[in-house]
Amino acid sequence: MVELIGQLAPSDGYTKSALDGVTLMRSNHALAKTPALYEPSIVIVAQGRKRGFHGGETYVYDAQHYLVLAVPLPFDIETEASPEEPMLGLALRIDSTATAELALALDEEAPHESSPPQTLFATRLDERIGDATVRLLEALTSPADARVLGPGIVREITYRVLSSEQGGSLRAALTQGSHFARIAKALRRIHDHYDGDLDVATLASEANMSVPAFHIHFKAVTATTPIQYIKAMRLHQARLLMIRNGLSANTASERVGYESASQFSREFKRMFGRSPLEEARHLKDVLSLAPPVRHATSERRVLAS
Repeated sequence: MVELIGQLAPSDGYTKSALDGVTLMRSNHALAKTPALYEPSIVIVAQGRKRGFHGGETYVYDAQHYLVLAVPLPFDIETEASPEEPMLGLALRIDSTATAELALALDEEAPHESSPPQTLFATRLDERIGDATVRLLEALTSPADARVLGPGIVREITYRVLSSEQGGSLRAALTQGSHFARIAKALRRIHDHYDGDLDVATLASEANMSVPAFHIHFKAVTATTPIQYIKAMRLHQARLLMIRNGLSANTASERVGYESASQFSREFKRMFGRSPLEEARHLKDVLSLAPPVRHATSERRVLAS
């Protein structure tokens, strides 16, 4: 796994893979605690160690443990890595529809004991998930293999996660008609439309909740208020636009829905501890997104054909 990720992600930061929804991660240096934004995903680390901090809890994901997020979530992370042993990993974006179908199928075959929905959890990486991950990485070395075999292997990994020791909490989050499920839907709306007009009253109405109930259940899922969450989502997206698209702070602030550049700068520095320009320079390598690596194996196949 380490060798394959090292080949597919040769430089610091994030690297796209040949399969949509799968991203490679590499960090050649340790990273102190910093705010991050993860999509709903399964994050597997092959080398090094990452820690996530959310709601007063610490989540460790390393060569023995993987992380699962049921909803889009801003939280703090730190990374253990060195040039000699870089942090190497991959993130598989969770498709809520496909995952919910798998969860329902699992429950039909073997209903799980009632589990409370969880926003995120870290659990032990078992041999079957590890084996499937290696096969996925091998498929990613060839565009043809990635296209034909990759989706099936991602589905297999998702199935293994759902049927794991802590998978019941993810299944509950996806399949129960609970407050959690309604808040999760609101979070996906915010994640997809962070640059539009988002008001709490409308979000609460769409979740079929009163505004006070929406606030209570929203905070139970995210450990923050709706307004704080929307603000964090916009600031994180602006940071990525500056780093990955080369936008200025003013342009990025407008893209994510800010009308005041000065308000954007104040809130940005309050969240990240640096001005937008300083933060973009500081994390340029850490948060960069490189195109897929053309692997030697795929090149040989093209030449052979």
